[in-house]
Amino acid sequence: MSMYHDGNRNLQDAFGSRALADRLEEKLWRERFTEGDAAFIAAQSFFFLATADAQGRPDCSFKGGPPGFARVAAPDLLLFPDYDGNGMFKSLGNLAANPHVGLLFIAMGDKPGRLRVNGRAEVVAADPAMAGMPGAQLMVKVTPTDIFPNCPRYIPRMILEAASPYAPAADAAPLEPKWKAFPDFADVVPPRRA
Repeated sequence: MSMYHDGNRNLQDAFGSRALADRLEEKLWRERFTEGDAAFIAAQSFFFLATADAQGRPDCSFKGGPPGFARVAAPDLLLFPDYDGNGMFKSLGNLAANPHVGLLFIAMGDKPGRLRVNGRAEVVAADPAMAGMPGAQLMVKVTPTDIFPNCPRYIPRMILEAASPYAPAADAAPLEPKWKAFPDFADVVPPRRA
């Protein structure tokens, strides 16, 4: 199965890059995680999650947590927790209607890198793996169909100054964001789920 469709192929042909695209697919594309993929993902404290609703309307979301919050559990399984948020459930609601998902992991430090993971996702409310994910109210299980590292040349070099104080930790009570106490929202903010 090729990772390219007619839209990709038409542009590759217009720019003379079909042979390069085929070679990149041949040498870099995979559908199972390697140990290197697992280590790269575990080292990241954020990623970008792309979903679409049943009509194909896209949404992109930032997901963050302590390094290792997203993890490869098996060569064909990636897990990440859903933490308390704004209650809109845009990404997870989309997954209920359309399980296709894209994740983009980026390292912006001394050794820039990025890894794309496309696949199918399932949202679960109870799973033994959640016990090792402090702050998880739900868990997302991603079965990859396309794993593809790509060139880091345009990634800016950025230094992490501090981790988010809102990232869940096993030994600390969750910190509530100030906006939840604003008069416009305080009366409709639901209690945190245990």
